[in-house]
Amino acid sequence: MNRRQQRALKSFVAVVAVCMLCYIVGPPLHWRATEALASVRRGGGGPSASCPPCRCDCSSQPLLSLGDELINNTFTDCVKHDPEVSEEMEKSFTELLMEEVRLREAQALENQQRADIRLLEAKKMASQYQKEADKCSSGMETCEEARERAEAILEEQRRVTEMWELRARQRGWQEGFQ
Repeated sequence: MNRRQQRALKSFVAVVAVCMLCYIVGPPLHWRATEALASVRRGGGGPSASCPPCRCDCSSQPLLSLGDELINNTFTDCVKHDPEVSEEMEKSFTELLMEEVRLREAQALENQQRADIRLLEAKKMASQYQKEADKCSSGMETCEEARERAEAILEEQRRVTEMWELRARQRGWQEGFQ
């Protein structure tokens, strides 16, 4: 490579490095700059000074949805931000959560018991199938032994028949003449 190509390569690498740096560092800097400008426009000293007080209507939505997930985030927001929240409301929220935990534990235990029962049934069925397979294998072995014995007897009979046929022919017997 000559010097001109080396310079071009170095310039290209520098441009790529600057682009990557802007890609990585740019968005956070942009967000901070926008927040700072918005803060200055509102006349506040920072995000917490400009934050309006929390106004919550915790009774307007149900606390739990059908999927047992919290959907009323305003309740937890009220607990966090409203200094006038009574201890009784906090306790009732805690009691609701504890009840939900107990219900989920009971459901998990019930599911575990059902799974254990199914596992036991599956083991029984597997044992039964194994017994049947053993019987079948035993029957197959018996049949195979009987077949081998029958073949041996048949072979012996053929040998004896050939011997008698040979003796008969030696004494003048011919097939087809009686």
